[in-house]
Amino acid sequence: MRIAVKPLTQYPWYVRLVFGAHRRRYGEVLAPAWLWARSPRLFLAMSAMHGMLNRRNSPVPAGLRALVRVHVSQLNACAFCIDFNVADLARQDGAMPVDATHQDWRHDDRFDARDRAVLDYAEAMTAGGGDVNGAYVPRLREYFSDDAIIELTALIAFQNLSARFNRALDVPAQGFAAREASDPSTSAAVSE
Repeated sequence: MRIAVKPLTQYPWYVRLVFGAHRRRYGEVLAPAWLWARSPRLFLAMSAMHGMLNRRNSPVPAGLRALVRVHVSQLNACAFCIDFNVADLARQDGAMPVDATHQDWRHDDRFDARDRAVLDYAEAMTAGGGDVNGAYVPRLREYFSDDAIIELTALIAFQNLSARFNRALDVPAQGFAAREASDPSTSAAVSE
């Protein structure tokens, strides 16, 4: 990482509580958390946004959220995000196979029309600074309510923020995908 991690004792007590939750859930503190937490209020805000976008009752299905996060991570070439989100996608029931997520998804039969509409939208928001024309929302409305489109848009924007932060600071992968591939029954629930 391009910025050093501070000693644990230099983080506020409430940040250390979140770190403890990471250790219980993932077996270790997530690498980006060490950096975000250098600004404790920003870290708490990011954690709250992450939690809101990944809640169980989101109008965007969990498998589709995982697929979007992987694709945006791949488009941004974020090693940590790819690793973390591929592990999550691999665990989702009925989710798209990980090997297909960054290939020729427009012509792969494993992707349905809804997946293609969402991935098109994610690419438009990610590539070239997010220049999105008016053709995307009508396509998304075939599958989602306006409220769900708002959440999908927020998810894509959040994943872009996360991936670009991690890539700029050279946050490394932590081996989540490899652990999931070696023994999916024992890995912790991951969702970034």
